[in-house]
Amino acid sequence: MKYHRPYSTAAWGTQAKDWEKGVDYDRLLKQRIARAQAAIKRAGLGGVVCFNFDNIRYVTGTHIGEWARDKFMRYAFCGSEGAPLLWDPAPPAKRLSSPWIADNVAAPISTMNGGLPPWLNIQDDFARQIKKALTDRGVANQPIGIDVMELPMLRALEKAGIEVVDGQQAMLDAREVKTCDEIELLKVACAMVDATYVDICRAIRPGTRENELVAIAHDRLFRMDSERVECVNSVSGPRGRPHCHTFSDRMIQPGDMVFLDIMHSFNGYRTCYYRTFICGEPNKHQIDAYETASKWLAASMDMVRPGVTPDEIAAVWPDAQEFGYRDEAEAFLLQYGHGVGLSLWERPILSKRYKGQNQPLKEGMVFALETWKGSDDGSGAARIEEEVVVTKDSCQIITNFPSDRLISCGLPGCDVFV
Repeated sequence: MKYHRPYSTAAWGTQAKDWEKGVDYDRLLKQRIARAQAAIKRAGLGGVVCFNFDNIRYVTGTHIGEWARDKFMRYAFCGSEGAPLLWDPAPPAKRLSSPWIADNVAAPISTMNGGLPPWLNIQDDFARQIKKALTDRGVANQPIGIDVMELPMLRALEKAGIEVVDGQQAMLDAREVKTCDEIELLKVACAMVDATYVDICRAIRPGTRENELVAIAHDRLFRMDSERVECVNSVSGPRGRPHCHTFSDRMIQPGDMVFLDIMHSFNGYRTCYYRTFICGEPNKHQIDAYETASKWLAASMDMVRPGVTPDEIAAVWPDAQEFGYRDEAEAFLLQYGHGVGLSLWERPILSKRYKGQNQPLKEGMVFALETWKGSDDGSGAARIEEEVVVTKDSCQIITNFPSDRLISCGLPGCDVFV
């Protein structure tokens, strides 16, 4: 890959210190709340009730672990002014661990993902709780945004006379451009994956299974203070063409292309970071596939700067039929870009499947660009991804594990043979 990699991507450590500059967590929280409140005001809302874990974290600076992410039993309210409110299963603990919450935390009311039956009317208790909070804030007669929600709870809010509208757009508006501390946390998260790929390189050899590489990534990341390893795609040989988007117990064999996507979070901030390797020496078809994917990725990164639109960047990628897919719907996620922050699919989204996205890029956006190309001999595929920060006149790459060539592993004479 021939694109320029700036040298200003160094990340600070994972610890806060009194003697060296790093992430200012107090500033991080205050700036996030201010951006959320400004976006809510611009949207003309009285506030947003957040069930999405990443939105809750954005406005309250609190967390309870990943076990509760899909259970809809934790929520927050952020208005255009005033301190956010949090409903959390552990209010006494939050008052101690997150003192900025003070007395703005209470126990939630939940149907336990429907486990408590509708005839108990839990949803009506929830609606009364929310309406009281809105009334106390003086916004009960204004439109209230919701990001995601269980249907019975939504119907209960409407029955209580609350005008419910889409609040996710306001929250995505707030999170679109990253603060300096958010960018720093994203860099640290990427640096942790840089290190993980060293372990992956050393482990790729004949007989190693795809799921073993997944285990190695989990172990390395958690030892480096990762908070969550959401997913590790580990795909080898012919399983890479077409891309199956999951790992198996397949044993790696000499001549296999092997690609991985490592998605984890550090203090909530995520990565989406593909690299491709070869077990042994690549053949001509495999080299061509990798260099083609590299060329497509470089072309899209060369386009990145403030003012350029997602459609303009996606236009440099080939049409689906050019790389063996029926149409853009079936090829979705292969030549692709997506915002990265507390979530993986923030703004912007870049794809030929969804045209008409003419909102210009802004300085401070962070997103991933990823390309895929199958080898013409059917032996595998190349998959490469970089995360970039939009700068004043171009972009800064924050994924630093080498991607300028297809790295050979696992056999005598390879780049990596241990």
